Amino acid sequence: MQQVDESINAPYDGSALIADPIHKYVSFTVPYANPDPHERTEKDLIDSPWVQRLRYIYQLQSARWVYPSAEHTRFVHSLGTMHVAGRFARHLYPYLKKAVKDVPSANYVEELLRITALVHDIGHGPFCHFFDDNYLHGFHLTHEKLGQIIIREHLGPVIRKIRRSPSGAFAKGEELNPDQIAHLILKEKGKDNSKIPRWLNMLQPVISGSYTGDNLDYVLRDSYMCGVAVGPVDLTRLIHYTIVTDKGFTIHKTGLPALQMFLNTRMYLYSNVYFHRTTRAIDIHLRDIFGDTMKLLFPSDPRKKMEDYLRLTDWSLLEEVRHWTKSRQKARRRLGHEWARILDRDVKWKMAYSTALKEKGQERGMAIPSHTLFEELITKELPKNLKDIEFRVDMAPLDPRPDPKDQRGNPLYVYDPGTKQVSTQGYNGPVVVCSARYQPIAGHRPNRKVTEFMTNNRDMEVWLAPLGDGRAMVPYRISVRTMVGMTVIEARRFQVGGDTPASAAQR
Repeated sequence: MQQVDESINAPYDGSALIADPIHKYVSFTVPYANPDPHERTEKDLIDSPWVQRLRYIYQLQSARWVYPSAEHTRFVHSLGTMHVAGRFARHLYPYLKKAVKDVPSANYVEELLRITALVHDIGHGPFCHFFDDNYLHGFHLTHEKLGQIIIREHLGPVIRKIRRSPSGAFAKGEELNPDQIAHLILKEKGKDNSKIPRWLNMLQPVISGSYTGDNLDYVLRDSYMCGVAVGPVDLTRLIHYTIVTDKGFTIHKTGLPALQMFLNTRMYLYSNVYFHRTTRAIDIHLRDIFGDTMKLLFPSDPRKKMEDYLRLTDWSLLEEVRHWTKSRQKARRRLGHEWARILDRDVKWKMAYSTALKEKGQERGMAIPSHTLFEELITKELPKNLKDIEFRVDMAPLDPRPDPKDQRGNPLYVYDPGTKQVSTQGYNGPVVVCSARYQPIAGHRPNRKVTEFMTNNRDMEVWLAPLGDGRAMVPYRISVRTMVGMTVIEARRFQVGGDTPASAAQR
């Protein structure tokens, strides 16, 4: 008998590959040939019912009825996000180790970000973000909050037993903490986060920021699966020029053009895919029937019936409502016929008018106007013969400008190799917030609705930043509630004494 050299199998023992059209291959850990019965791997987590459930939740809720090839799921997106987060972790670790003390091992940090990325969408229900807005909102929930429950209570036992990343084993005594994963997914308001390690907060932008494992994967994947030609997304360059400094997650100035290209590509997808007129028309139709559907299908708070929520997916919902056309119950039968129209792509609504709402001086921070408010205002202005016309207003928020802050309001830091300084374009310091009131004195029309509205307006604030030694205060931010939402105007730059630059702020 020929003796086999076991060292040949060593590089392949404990790891495997998943073929992927975006990243070519996604590596993941699997049990060793002679497994430790107490160890769990990424394969165990991927094969768990909660992660496998994502196979039955489509990535693009309504756009797949517009783009026929967009049949990909949250499952494949989660695998891709895990891959990108792992790349970020391996690149950032030397910088993180230099910036912060008491950082765990490189393999631990890599796996923490990979697992967080893998389960970041674990709480999604059917129709994803639409489900958040039109169902979970009624229970004061989001998919992130549900995801935290699933991570802590259902996936925690598996997560705690994972002891290595694709790069190697953790340091002795290290164990993945589901609470840290839950924190990376969503920083909970009102919770004492004083014990959260600084290194963990520094890594949060990899999961929720201006450019993340999440949005980098979905921009690449969604454009590919939709067959939409978009500008280049230089993933490697973005990762390469991202570092961690003592201030936090930082992009090297050289990487800014790549970031700009990515943000432009994402904007293109929003305007041409996610906010496509037919996609939005289908969403309006869904909005009219979704609440009543869920009252019949899943009326309870998901937190009280998590085992039932496990089985609630796009597939289960669509299979159920498909049969309602033949129901003996009038309510189910009515809803069944509306769902049949959607499934047959019989679009109920057609665009009558479209415009981009722009206002001189309007800056980032304006709240999304309520579609019901606009419908009420339009109805009041319609002539008598059109008062009974049935119409809907759809508000699709789109801001093409790069966001100088991530989703949690943290500044986007930029490293300038010329000055060797890390800075942000946003003001970072103490402020005095003052309430303001509108008092009409002259030049107004007393009988106008806008005058009455502004007179009674209590949502007006001015933010004052100290200048120099603090004896002078300058306004750099003004927020005013209008009849269509909140408008925030924030200074991009202010100067004192001619050309002498003072502080700067951008919104």
